[in-house]
Amino acid sequence: GESRPVFKSPGSAVVAGTVNGEGALRILVTKVGKETALAGIMALVSQAQESRSMAQNLADRAAYWLTLTAIVAGGITFAYWYTSPMPHYFALDRTVSVLVIACPHALGLAIPLVIAISTMIAARNGLLVRDRMALETARGLDVVIFDKTGTLTEGRHGVVASYPVSDTHEARALALAASVEENSEHPLARTIVKLAHDRHYNLYDVSDFKALPGIGAEGRIHGQLVQVGGHKLLDWLDLDIPREIKHHVEQAQADGQTIVYVVIDNKIMTAVALADLVRPESYAAVDALVAMGIRVVMITGDNEDVARSVAADLGIREYYSGVLPGDKARKVAEIRRRGGRVAMVGDGVNDAPALASADVGIAIGAGTDVAIEAGGIILVKSDPRDVVRVIRLSRAAYKKMIENLIWATGYNIVAIPLAAGALYEYGIVLPPAVGALFMSVSTIIVAANAQLLRRLNLRDWR
Repeated sequence: GESRPVFKSPGSAVVAGTVNGEGALRILVTKVGKETALAGIMALVSQAQESRSMAQNLADRAAYWLTLTAIVAGGITFAYWYTSPMPHYFALDRTVSVLVIACPHALGLAIPLVIAISTMIAARNGLLVRDRMALETARGLDVVIFDKTGTLTEGRHGVVASYPVSDTHEARALALAASVEENSEHPLARTIVKLAHDRHYNLYDVSDFKALPGIGAEGRIHGQLVQVGGHKLLDWLDLDIPREIKHHVEQAQADGQTIVYVVIDNKIMTAVALADLVRPESYAAVDALVAMGIRVVMITGDNEDVARSVAADLGIREYYSGVLPGDKARKVAEIRRRGGRVAMVGDGVNDAPALASADVGIAIGAGTDVAIEAGGIILVKSDPRDVVRVIRLSRAAYKKMIENLIWATGYNIVAIPLAAGALYEYGIVLPPAVGALFMSVSTIIVAANAQLLRRLNLRDWR
């Protein structure tokens, strides 16, 4: 269920590492060590990482072949001029010019310099690059898959709305509910208490507090019996939802929200709608990705109602709900098979295999260590908009790489024949000293062009 607590009963399977909401559990261990679900997830991460092919560096190969070309060109130049009527020292002079003016330095630095600067820019903007290939690949992304809980949403419940019965004093009813819930260990109880604190409600002393496992909690305040819980509480008390708030409750449930009822002396006073809060930054992130022509997909273990509501709120057309931890990686692989490069953005243990199997794995910095270990890029600020920044940086860096490669390659194509004496008949000859100067200038131009990448402003992320 991820963002929503999942009710467990005797005989239900419990995965190691999950959080118990309240009460004590007696659990029978059926699998240990490498057989556990957590170990299985770690194995999937390892397999996905090992299956990645290591791409060779284009610049290194180009520099290698340029070095060979320069040596061969130097040999041919020496042989040509040595057998010509020109003095023998002229042949040596031309050969030295060829070897000096050839600039594998510029070609060798064309990509590494840009990578170093782009990695530094990323770090300054809270984007930690663990895998250089991930940053290089991000420029060509066709699909970005977001995990819902903790990525597009904050991963915690918040109060969306409250629906008081007509004659109810809403503030007092919520204060009474928060007073009872303050004694509860249930995750949703903390949401009610936080609402009361945010609204500066005064809480009351509670007597006879009792946790009702799977139902809710109750306690007495100034002689009144205050009970707080979900639908199971109403079933237990044999109460019907008041007609005046029933429509609101049904609509909230259709939107995937969790309903908590406040019952005072066996009478429903207020219904409170809770939901996993969407990060404010998520709206802008999705809009920007769509504007860039990138397909946005949401994947979650939550049920259909929750997934549909969040997807509709964010304007995401394609989403998958009820996806089990082990199935997320398979879903990523399925989307990859349809064509295009895929990025996976997630924060949880169950996202790790999917992060590792995507073309680019992007982990939320506030996520689990396992997810961060599987991600090629970590978003330190846990801001979904940083996905857009990663793509913008990758595209800008790639543009600089191409510019440098074109310059370095073009320079050598022109300079080597010139140094060899191709224009000797027209009186144009480059001495070795001039060739050395040209080589230095070529390297400086490549370095200076790479430095221009620093002008990229990722703060203006749009």
